[in-house]
Amino acid sequence: MSQVTSSVIVSSSHLVSDECPELSEFEYGLTMMNNAFLRWMQLCARAVGSTELSSLDIQVIHNIAHREREKKLADICFSLNVEDSHNVAYSLRKLVKLEMIISTKKGKESFYHPSKQGWEFCQRYKEIREQCLISSLKDLNLSKSQIKEMANALRLLSGFYDQSSRSAASL
Repeated sequence: MSQVTSSVIVSSSHLVSDECPELSEFEYGLTMMNNAFLRWMQLCARAVGSTELSSLDIQVIHNIAHREREKKLADICFSLNVEDSHNVAYSLRKLVKLEMIISTKKGKESFYHPSKQGWEFCQRYKEIREQCLISSLKDLNLSKSQIKEMANALRLLSGFYDQSSRSAASL
């Protein structure tokens, strides 16, 4: 094991690169953040009263409500950066069954928009998010520009990981 791993906080020391140990630290932080975010979404939805929703279901309903435009499966997968459309299709069927979204056929395509119940879920979720998350965020003393910079960095890094995925797939 290299000397560098003793000075970094990682979950998998065997993956630490001598050239860039910071990437392993970032990945560990990202893993912790991702798991905390997924847990947050489900517990927020549970506080709204929706105990049966997965984190993907929650992302899908919010994406469908985004900008109040009907969405089709491909649009949702693209904007959420989900490659496996079967998982999103399952969420769509589930949300239709729960009467949170409405499916409308146009030609061969199905388009989705929130039902009254779906809109109420999104609004209540937002209220709980404001109460629990946004108010706590103020304690971090992060400026809006710092939060924006972090969001931009995460989007850029998602492209880095997407490109690296394509490279790995071609090996």
